[in-house]
Amino acid sequence: MTGQKVLPLVVRIERAAPPERTDALEAAALAVLTLLDDPRTLGDGEWAEAVRSWEDIGIRKVVRRARGAEWRRVLDLPGITVTSGTAEVRVHPPVPLDDWPKDLSRLQVSGTDLTDSAPPGPAREVTLWVNPELEMSAGKAMAQAGHAAQLAWWGSDERARQAWRDRGLAAAVRTADSAGWAALTGSGLPVVRDAGFTEIEPGSCTVVADAPWLRHGGFRPAGSGPLRSS
Repeated sequence: MTGQKVLPLVVRIERAAPPERTDALEAAALAVLTLLDDPRTLGDGEWAEAVRSWEDIGIRKVVRRARGAEWRRVLDLPGITVTSGTAEVRVHPPVPLDDWPKDLSRLQVSGTDLTDSAPPGPAREVTLWVNPELEMSAGKAMAQAGHAAQLAWWGSDERARQAWRDRGLAAAVRTADSAGWAALTGSGLPVVRDAGFTEIEPGSCTVVADAPWLRHGGFRPAGSGPLRSS
């Protein structure tokens, strides 16, 4: 697609100390929200045009991994680093699909997998519920969590956004149970439907975003364009 852009997310995975899977998913969601709320993305900010053109075509995200010197080079590029628990993720402004910065394009994208050493804690006020029936690598699930966080942000008015900011833009990522998933997908809450570029079938429902203010009156997205993820 001519002019297509993607949002690069880079997760730090050191051999001796990889992050917990849930921490990485929550860091990806936090990174997306932080970018969307950054002054450089808003109004006439330096990233605003790139973000708007990316959103107009679709909100495709690609997760890559880095360690050591790779990670240090990533930190020299424009972007924002966030930390959630054991995970560090850096988000960069959107780039053309076929023209990544060299220090990002050389990073590996496939095979990013992580595990949790213990079950995650309870859900929070904002929870991104993952489809229990899908097998996704950590990298794929991070992109989906980022999509769900973005849909939730689009569906939040300024009062809700400020309340979310006051909580540090925190969002839990949890796997739904089968009965809960069926109820969630029929609830009118924002649902991520995958474009099918990698790992899973096109149209698969991957994550549902849940927050009290999204339940009142149904979800009405403010953004445009289909979801595309990797």
